[in-house]
Amino acid sequence: MSIDFSNDDFKKNINQFYKKVSQELRSKFDRNLPFQDAVFDRWERAKELNFGINTSIYNSSSVFGNVKVGENSWIGPNTLLDGTGGELIIGNNCSISSGVQIYTHDTVMWALSGGKSPPKKQSVHIGNNIFIGSQTIILLGSKIGDQSVIGANSLVNCNIPKRSIFAGTPAKQIGIVKILKNKIFLEYFNKD
Repeated sequence: MSIDFSNDDFKKNINQFYKKVSQELRSKFDRNLPFQDAVFDRWERAKELNFGINTSIYNSSSVFGNVKVGENSWIGPNTLLDGTGGELIIGNNCSISSGVQIYTHDTVMWALSGGKSPPKKQSVHIGNNIFIGSQTIILLGSKIGDQSVIGANSLVNCNIPKRSIFAGTPAKQIGIVKILKNKIFLEYFNKD
């Protein structure tokens, strides 16, 4: 089947459809999304990718290779999940914010050697109950322990113990997550 994208009626129908969907999103959720994220169902896409129950992933997100995501996780818009260099595992109840990039390979040595050295490859494991802030980059070989927080705009190139708060480029520990009587506290280290 061939679609004539230059057809004015086709363009008109698509624009009218998008306008209707956008109006519904504004009235129900007070949001306005780009076409692909407004039109395609996030939960349906997650099902198609064999992610866990109640997990969602925006259509603007890119997924490559061997990526596994647990239940009740949210993969924000414009994210990149690269499982081409090994397994990329994201656990249950994770919030992967907008613009996060996670890589299981790099081509630094390949490029520097003129293509003679192979790309570097290593799996990435992200535990359960993790928050990863916007625009964070997680590099190959990294492991993030359960109930941890990664601050926005961080570069993770290390293993992060459970219940830790890390931020920065490269990411360093700046605090811990404490759980007392089912209440969660974020405790930051003094800057003295």
